[in-house]
Amino acid sequence: MKHVLILTTGGTIAMVESKEKGILPKADASTLIQSIPQISEYANISTIEFTNLPSPHITPKHMLELSQKIRQYIDSGSYHGIVVTHGTDTLEETAYFLDLTIASDLPIVVTGAMRSSNELGADGPINVVNAVRVAAHPKAKGFGTLVVFNDEIHAARDVTKTHTSNVSTFQSPGIGPVGAIDKKHVHMIHGILDRKTVPVETIREHVGLVKFAAGIGGELIDCLREKKVSGIVIEALGQGNVPPQSVPAIKRCIEEHIPIVMVSRCYNGVVSDFYAYEGAGRQLKEMGVIFSNGLNGQKARIKLMIGLEICQSEQELRAFFEDESDIGDQG
Repeated sequence: MKHVLILTTGGTIAMVESKEKGILPKADASTLIQSIPQISEYANISTIEFTNLPSPHITPKHMLELSQKIRQYIDSGSYHGIVVTHGTDTLEETAYFLDLTIASDLPIVVTGAMRSSNELGADGPINVVNAVRVAAHPKAKGFGTLVVFNDEIHAARDVTKTHTSNVSTFQSPGIGPVGAIDKKHVHMIHGILDRKTVPVETIREHVGLVKFAAGIGGELIDCLREKKVSGIVIEALGQGNVPPQSVPAIKRCIEEHIPIVMVSRCYNGVVSDFYAYEGAGRQLKEMGVIFSNGLNGQKARIKLMIGLEICQSEQELRAFFEDESDIGDQG
């Protein structure tokens, strides 16, 4: 039987609802797994409590430490797969961080719950069982980090939280899941693009994220510049356009060698230099703004943090986002 390691980090899956106090962290790793006896049907289980935090308390430094720990466990040769339980608010960011920084064919599966353990219809137990099934399944090898939720398997790069409370919150807009789970089988529906992994030992957390809307100027950009951030991600309008009054602030950042990465605030599609008016993509690209490869804002921020650690020049950083084949090792 396969041996799967479960690392718990906290989140709703490790919480209990109280009418007086609300939903609070309570269950530790062993308690969580002991409450799911069916899990032993699919693998031998070892559990380690990495931390017990609500996911808004998780930082990139936690993600880095988790990545380093998982690499150690993989190198030990003791496990056939790794499962991470995590709060849902920042789950997609941790999953993508692991996907970018762990070079292994071993299945790494992140899961959690939208309902605490004592709520009616708690989804944590079935999600953990399904995550273990995927982590132990030979067809899940080589997919990088996966997110398993509500009987679906999603690639870490594409998945995002789409609903505040629904158990089907995790979706991959425009792409869909890479697999599905039923009572008898794990089905991998389609593959994923070649991915590059870039293990890092340090991380720069001081990276900003600004979302644009109608009439927004450059005040937030200037504020981040004055705070000496290492880089900024902007969620632009449409195919990569911003209000014209924000352009001078963006230009000031670039002149001070603060990299600006642009994504779209739209769920689907990528940014481009199609439009050529003031504040449009063509002007921004000519100024030196780096276009992303279809990531959402929060994941582009994670990737920029990692890119700042491994890239020695603006050209390398641009390649890291626009031409992934130029940077990193094959994962």
